[in-house]
Amino acid sequence: MTNTPFVVSTQWLSEHLDDPQVIIVDCRFSLADPQLGRSQYQTSHIPGAHYLDLNQDLSSPVKKHGGRHPLPDAAQLSAKLAAIGVNFQETLVVGYDDSRFAFAARLWWLLSYLGHERVVLLDGGFSNWVKAGYRVTDELPTPKPGNFVPQPQTDWVVDIDTVKAKKDLPGVVLVDSRESDRYRGEREPIDPIAGHIPGAVNYHWQEVSDNLGYLRSPAEQQNRWASLAPAEEIIVYCGSGVTACVNLLSLEMAQIHKGKLYAGSWSDWCSYLVTSKDSAAF
Repeated sequence: MTNTPFVVSTQWLSEHLDDPQVIIVDCRFSLADPQLGRSQYQTSHIPGAHYLDLNQDLSSPVKKHGGRHPLPDAAQLSAKLAAIGVNFQETLVVGYDDSRFAFAARLWWLLSYLGHERVVLLDGGFSNWVKAGYRVTDELPTPKPGNFVPQPQTDWVVDIDTVKAKKDLPGVVLVDSRESDRYRGEREPIDPIAGHIPGAVNYHWQEVSDNLGYLRSPAEQQNRWASLAPAEEIIVYCGSGVTACVNLLSLEMAQIHKGKLYAGSWSDWCSYLVTSKDSAAF
């Protein structure tokens, strides 16, 4: 287990299941089967965990532009967080998934973005919790409502106009977080157009963890970003602004506090290519 302020071990969490200052959030999800995560949660989850759904809770409704997972409305998400017992800047929120932080990192980023710094991820995720022999349940928790008043860090997010204006500037780096074959345009399983935003460099989000789902060490994260460390600003995107958050977590672990999220990501960018008569303009 990596000892960092960003994750807790399965042992630590097992010892804090009854801590009233800890709220656990199950973020399991499948892009291929959007109901799977909730179904898995209802069948078996870490005791006391609440479920937040990527589509229903951690995103807002899809529109013509803005990407496949637009950021949720801050007030609505804050109300949901309060409803499961989160007190702003007091409660320690522990998020987990079963996908190498793909969805739990979205929760981590959103809470951080809203100004709530007390948020960590379960290292190794749900599978390693089960492998370690810790308890699971199908019982739904009864929350004690909290109080969550957000303070959004609006400068952490950029839109397509900002990306177009900044991406070729000296000191600005644009990072594509998707698999290398999607970045190269050889395969595109989700969006209508393959390829990447011109000028982007490729740092696959799964490099942040090992094959067992454990976060790599801060030193490894620093080595990973060493060539980009001098940059003044790093804009990170993926397919829809979800797995980009894993790279933003990695940047924070590397103590590179320059990362910003292009929330609409490639799905937003190519939505304009599809509707534009002159796609070469992009």
